[in-house]
Amino acid sequence: MQQVVAVVGGTGAEGSGLAVRFAKAGLRVLIGSRNLDRAQAVASEIAAQAGAGEVIGHTNPDAVSKAAIVILTVPLSAQVDILKSIRTSFLSGAILVDATVPLEIAVGGRLSRTVSLWDGSAAQQAARLAPAGVPVVATFHALSAEALKRIDQLVDCDALICGDNPEAKATVSEIAETIPGVRAIDAGPLDSARFLESSAALLIALNLRHKVKHCGLRITGLGPGEVYP
Repeated sequence: MQQVVAVVGGTGAEGSGLAVRFAKAGLRVLIGSRNLDRAQAVASEIAAQAGAGEVIGHTNPDAVSKAAIVILTVPLSAQVDILKSIRTSFLSGAILVDATVPLEIAVGGRLSRTVSLWDGSAAQQAARLAPAGVPVVATFHALSAEALKRIDQLVDCDALICGDNPEAKATVSEIAETIPGVRAIDAGPLDSARFLESSAALLIALNLRHKVKHCGLRITGLGPGEVYP
């Protein structure tokens, strides 16, 4: 059966980058947005760029209601409201993937710094707001939107994956590795998501300093099946 992935925030840079890669890999991709016309327009653009798969635009709740995997790629400032708006739309057995980076810019600060959250991380905040029975997995923070959209090239980056549900992590690892060049690495429980989010802010700072748009993250010294840390 074809895997169905909803990308909430799929009209943004990171969301559309992931969407085009998943579509090219043959997944069915649903682009979620608060604006249906915008979602449909971006879905058409992604479908044309990918040249494969099926890409359809929906409102956020409608996209979530049709997908086994829901990927949240929105700014921190929108995360809570979006989660509240889609809370009742999840399918039974669905997985929520949170890629939110709690950047200080959301509260008027610097782009390359994170803010501290009461829950410990944006992913843990998502877990508190997600419906009961929906496991939350944190990943995709370090995948450059710029690199994702260069579909003729490998994405030379690891996807560090945190979560408390082993089956959900395994499923997300599988879709992550449909992106050529991406290696999924089990980075431990959801509590470790704060390190993923901080590392993303560090990569942003390095990109700004060196005036590049595609600096990624690679972990060396791990064999197949090993867990970091």
